[in-house]
Amino acid sequence: MQRIKYFPAQLSVSTAGSAINDTAWFALDDTRRNRILRARTCLEKLLENDAALYGVNTGFGALFRQRIPKDQIHQLQHNLLISHACGTGEEVPQEIVKLMMLLKIEALSLGHSGVSVDLVHMLIQLYNCNALPVIYTQGSLGASGDLVPLAHMSLPLIGLGEMNFEGKKQKAKDVLPKCNQRPLELKEKEGLALINGTQFMTAYGIYLLLEAKKLIQIADKCAALSLDAFDCNINPFDELIQKVRPHKGQIECAANIRELLKGSEIIQKKTKELQDPYSFRCVPQVHGAVRDVVDFVEGIVNVEISSVTDNPLIFPDENRIISGGNFHGEPLALAFDQIAIALSELGSISERRTYQLISGQRGLPVFLSKNPGINSGFMIPQYTAAALVSQNKQLSTPASVDSIVSSNGQEDHVSMGANAATKAFEVVKNLYSIFAIELMTGAQALEFRRPSKSSNKLEGLVSSLRETVPFVEKDVLMHELLNNSKYFLQHKTLIPDPPPTGEGSAKSLSPRERDRG
Repeated sequence: MQRIKYFPAQLSVSTAGSAINDTAWFALDDTRRNRILRARTCLEKLLENDAALYGVNTGFGALFRQRIPKDQIHQLQHNLLISHACGTGEEVPQEIVKLMMLLKIEALSLGHSGVSVDLVHMLIQLYNCNALPVIYTQGSLGASGDLVPLAHMSLPLIGLGEMNFEGKKQKAKDVLPKCNQRPLELKEKEGLALINGTQFMTAYGIYLLLEAKKLIQIADKCAALSLDAFDCNINPFDELIQKVRPHKGQIECAANIRELLKGSEIIQKKTKELQDPYSFRCVPQVHGAVRDVVDFVEGIVNVEISSVTDNPLIFPDENRIISGGNFHGEPLALAFDQIAIALSELGSISERRTYQLISGQRGLPVFLSKNPGINSGFMIPQYTAAALVSQNKQLSTPASVDSIVSSNGQEDHVSMGANAATKAFEVVKNLYSIFAIELMTGAQALEFRRPSKSSNKLEGLVSSLRETVPFVEKDVLMHELLNNSKYFLQHKTLIPDPPPTGEGSAKSLSPRERDRG
């Protein structure tokens, strides 16, 4: 029997990430159901007064002055979905689509949108069936809500559009019966409530934050390995230094690096350079600053998750319907531009460490090759890292400083938050490759420090990596090693617990899969 549970009482980045991976089927609790019913009842009473209600009995955008006859207001909502579903570009990843659906269910059940319980119930059933609408990445201006992507998300509710279901793309009209659903006839305001909101941007934000937290840990581990491989000084990570500039992220990063290098024979050697290059010495300051930005952005996104962002809004206690601008994505646009810049910096400092490792300094052979000249060694992986770092810089040009007039001048300032979100998503994908290059380069360099050993944790990391990324004796097809290293970072335990002997554990890896990005 299928396990049933209620949605989390308070959605957040972490609970939303857990919810989309939960195998349970979700249901509305009485509190959410009652909130939806109260708002719907209030809207129906307000309609009895025959006053002009934006998007309910009027046109949309610059057409807000056009009154719609009573016998056409249901058709108005249907027309809204089909006319606004004009997205283009790549398909939105399915895990982000599922987050969008979860967030829309949450927003509608807060009780200020005026939709029916039947509409929310159908959205929940499609979510539970993992029947995911096909949505496209391009088309939202990040104001007036994410109109275009949310229109594509909503099409299946009226039997239109396509869905990813049971491993293949299918027509929504063919998927609905498999989920025991049939197309809805939208009621007053329901189409507008579905497509007005920031759920496209916010879903990307949740994904970005979950990935950013992983990438911060990966960055520290790659940096620690590179520090040992380059025979660096541990003094810049001393707790005393961090105490006199006590940024939270800096303190956390330095402590993490100290822990990762604890017990290393290499780090304990006295023959060290007095100072190391900034890309090693300033890891706490750079990685730590990124941590602080991620924490800030998470606060913004957590507020957005539990907000009502469509328009107009219904307030049953006050018996009012009010038009406003909660759909404007400026808070998210600014936040996503910041996280893209911050994550790009993680990649930038990583590539600089890679460059230093292959430079022929500190007793390491040039390009980490035993026989340079006939072999190029690790020369060209650094090129790839440099190209990706440069692309990330281009992707980090702020989207939020841009705006363009739309809807005949009625919507004259927009956030471009959707573009900020999708650009940051590309930065994340590039970072996995950048770190994969540093990881395999650091592991290669470490072998030239033998017989000295690194810490148990880092030796465990290298031992696991060696299952699919061997030490390079002579030139090989580097593309395969890069893909294996990236797969390792994305899908495998980075630092397994070492066995009692202190030697690295060896866990077999499943066959390398093609990267989803």
